Amino acid sequence: MDENYSLAVPFYDLWHEDGHVPLIRELLPPLLKGVERSVIEIGAGTGLVTRVIAQETPAEIYAVEPALGMRSVLVNRLAEDPELLRRVTVLPCGALDVEVDEPVEAIVMISVLQSFPAEQRAELWRVLARQLEPGGRLVFNWRERAVPVPGDLEVMGSYEVGRHTYEVAGQVLEVAGESVTSRFVYRIRQRGVVVSEDEAVVTNHWPAEERLVSELEAAGFSRDAAPEGMEVWRLP
Repeated sequence: MDENYSLAVPFYDLWHEDGHVPLIRELLPPLLKGVERSVIEIGAGTGLVTRVIAQETPAEIYAVEPALGMRSVLVNRLAEDPELLRRVTVLPCGALDVEVDEPVEAIVMISVLQSFPAEQRAELWRVLARQLEPGGRLVFNWRERAVPVPGDLEVMGSYEVGRHTYEVAGQVLEVAGESVTSRFVYRIRQRGVVVSEDEAVVTNHWPAEERLVSELEAAGFSRDAAPEGMEVWRLP
């Protein structure tokens, strides 16, 4: 899995700035209102959302990122800003292994939940609940999705970088219950000629809303108000 993420690193900011990140910049800040002391970000990637959190709260941030390639870009991004370098701690582990010194006020998890199969999610909720203080909030993005259909490889994004074109293509290979296996191809073209190409096969997991609600309630969380596309759950 780390290798899959490494292949995506050169394309990551291009694709995500063209995708969900601009909307997250609008929806996330109000959900962090009142957070002053500490935040855990699960799956910080290259730091696009880390920067949003840092702009909206003075809190100390624990940025959790297991993939070395992503983490390297994140630390380099922090090095450009002395204030971020001072208050963002990068944790080189996965979400199931997170342990911080004292409970935090909020946990933010953007476009990460689909990485966890059903058998891991119960443990995920337990781990995250242990890291939150009473009344703390868990914030993540989520929406119901139509059942995907296996199909042909299609270009999902194309970006000009100097004289090169960076291209992300994808296709659904298999659907089994809530699990969707997809193939992604990362190409760099020069004057239409492919000069670099890598591919990765990834399985994501998209539980139905009833299942997600049941899991979180079983872990002791209560649902709070949130805009469409976002979820906020609190500990009592």
